[in-house]
Amino acid sequence: MAGLSLGVLASGRGSNLQAIIDEIEAERLDATIRIVIVDNPDAYATERAKRYSIGHMYIDPKGFISRDEFFKKIAEELKLRGVDLVILAGFMRIVRKPLIDAFPNRIMNIHPALLPSFPGLHGQKQAGDYGARITGCTVHFVDEGMDTGPVIIQAAVPVMPEDTEDTLSERILKLEHRIYPEAIRLYAEGRLKVEGRKVKVEGNRPQDGYIVNPPLRGA
Repeated sequence: MAGLSLGVLASGRGSNLQAIIDEIEAERLDATIRIVIVDNPDAYATERAKRYSIGHMYIDPKGFISRDEFFKKIAEELKLRGVDLVILAGFMRIVRKPLIDAFPNRIMNIHPALLPSFPGLHGQKQAGDYGARITGCTVHFVDEGMDTGPVIIQAAVPVMPEDTEDTLSERILKLEHRIYPEAIRLYAEGRLKVEGRKVKVEGNRPQDGYIVNPPLRGA
């Protein structure tokens, strides 16, 4: 399959990278991962790329005089490989202007909360500490802010009284693995249109953009 050309940026274990690979391998997502770029030499995402013979590279952020230069280098490597869409899969850095300008409305991220609630680190813990009854995850286009870009798709789960950060994170992660490939699929089908802060899904079906799982108790 050729389809959409993806570039993936990662910092850690890359479980969302694996979910995307699985959808491609199962021929449910018409895309090819051209390159996986990591900013951490120990990132397990590299091992996942090797397992599937996907091109990969480590770019050391300490090797650049500024963060802008670091992201300029990333943009150059992505463009060199003809990447259409950039996927952040546990990439633990705020993306800077050189990369955003190179791929406007063509960078996606996933966040473990229902944005705009609980942006930044540890969204699951923030939701639990706040006493939220519902939380979830959000796929959004990336802008220069922290988790402030236009929302593409969200999935919701109830926060149970007995939840810890770990149990809530695990339940949210299962939904991340569902909605991230779905957002990429919608993009690949040419169905996403950004209008200001809103992302419209053309040819919209009732279920597009919303997943609620598991059901509330007694429902």
